Amino acid sequence: MSFQRIWAMFVARNYEFFRDRAALGWNFIFPILIVAGFAVIFGGNTRDVIKVGVFPIQSERIKPNQLAITPKFTGNNLFSFIGFENQETAVNKLKHHKIDFLVKNGSPTDEYWVTETSHKGKIAEQIFNSSLVADEHENPGNRKKITGIEIRYIDWVFPGILAMNMMFSSLFGVGYIIVRYRKNGVLKRFKTTPLNAIEYLTAQMFSRIFVLMSTLIIVWIGCDLIFSFHTVGSYLSLLFIFFLGGLSLISLGLILAARGTSEEFTSGIINFITWPMMFLSEVWFSLEGSPEWVKAASNIFPLTHMLKAARAIMNDGAGLVDVRQEILILTSMFIICLIIGASMFSWDE
Repeated sequence: MSFQRIWAMFVARNYEFFRDRAALGWNFIFPILIVAGFAVIFGGNTRDVIKVGVFPIQSERIKPNQLAITPKFTGNNLFSFIGFENQETAVNKLKHHKIDFLVKNGSPTDEYWVTETSHKGKIAEQIFNSSLVADEHENPGNRKKITGIEIRYIDWVFPGILAMNMMFSSLFGVGYIIVRYRKNGVLKRFKTTPLNAIEYLTAQMFSRIFVLMSTLIIVWIGCDLIFSFHTVGSYLSLLFIFFLGGLSLISLGLILAARGTSEEFTSGIINFITWPMMFLSEVWFSLEGSPEWVKAASNIFPLTHMLKAARAIMNDGAGLVDVRQEILILTSMFIICLIIGASMFSWDE
């Protein structure tokens, strides 16, 4: 392996990317536009689904008629109810916007919790208190104080937006580009040079991760100046997680690019992978209360583990040791996909 040839390909690929002003601008502007859209349209604090947590309940999936809460509230079809075993777990889910409203099951004083940053939670609170009055309770519900710093929805969703941008940039910027090179005969010309497949793929991988991390840092700084994100954990730990997640996504793109010759087919395959990944990896919303098979399916995607680790560091102050399981999974995915992609790679059609 020649590092001189790898460096030459790395520089050439970066020149190609940075000279494409449309692609360069879109990589920077797209995530900022999404964050701004969420902040303006939704106030950064709301989602489409109203989820009501209830504790203490042994089963996560429960029916309203199983609850010892006023029927006028549980009978409202606006809510879906999710059970939790204890208060600590339930309040933690509430703070992380995985649920919107929390009620203690069978409480004689009708205890409930709601965050100040959730509009859906405030709606649920009003309906809950109105239901108690309509059910002729002596007093409205007893609102309990949430300890610690409340996490805004914009703080929760921001890592997802960055990760989604990295996903599209990795798969289209590697998989689609290499297939286009193969179709246009560029790879066939490279085959006549001393450059081998490992050197070429290594250069592509390092070039793309350089673009991803540069974009990530610039977008993060720009959005932070506008929205003032609250980051509890270490920025270096966050950077490492995004770096490792980026490598995993790029290596997945190398598999898609290994032998493809049709740009249309490759584009379809990439969309077939990215859209389920975007919805099942909790980019926009939590899977709390979803069927177990849906949660199990989400674990096959590298984006899921990258976001779990990133949000734990950013919102909870976790260290790399605390997210070692996600680090191990991302590293394994990166190595396995890279080996498969390199072994399948072909210069020709």
